[in-house]
Amino acid sequence: MAAYRKLGRTSSQRKALLRNQVTTLLYHGKIVTTEAKAKEIRKIAEGMIALAVKEKDNFEMVKVTAKVARKDKDGKRVKEVVDGKKVTVYDEVEKEIKKDLPSRLHARRQMLKVLTPVVEVPEAAAGKKRNTKNVDMVAKLFDEIAPKYTERNGGYTRIIKVGPRKGDAAMMVVIELV
Repeated sequence: MAAYRKLGRTSSQRKALLRNQVTTLLYHGKIVTTEAKAKEIRKIAEGMIALAVKEKDNFEMVKVTAKVARKDKDGKRVKEVVDGKKVTVYDEVEKEIKKDLPSRLHARRQMLKVLTPVVEVPEAAAGKKRNTKNVDMVAKLFDEIAPKYTERNGGYTRIIKVGPRKGDAAMMVVIELV
């Protein structure tokens, strides 16, 4: 017996499909797909959520100093002339950042192997590159999804049958985060 379903695709196509579907499931909370795909997505998504739950508090806060460009009232960088050249003026700012411990860093890299980049586009700017934001899905997993499931031992997803698809009668399901 095979360890996974082939879904009628080559390995690269199957990997891309599953990565996209898992990312979409974690981003939106639920998706509609076929039953066979949902069962494969469930394996991957539950493993990632379990990893996030295990490593969610495994970091330390560190103070660092960073150079930040000084800005004027319009939000533009302040420049001054040095030796006949315009040079940006920088200020030293002390920030507090999260530093992953080694096991959490490894978990983050394992998640990045699966998750695809997500770009959030506001409705007002649909179809335009302006005001788009790159969503950090790993941070979302650690900060939003994992805290919801700390008391739960597995079973983070639910599959609900919707009925057969009209074209080929494949069983359609809704897979969602519990």
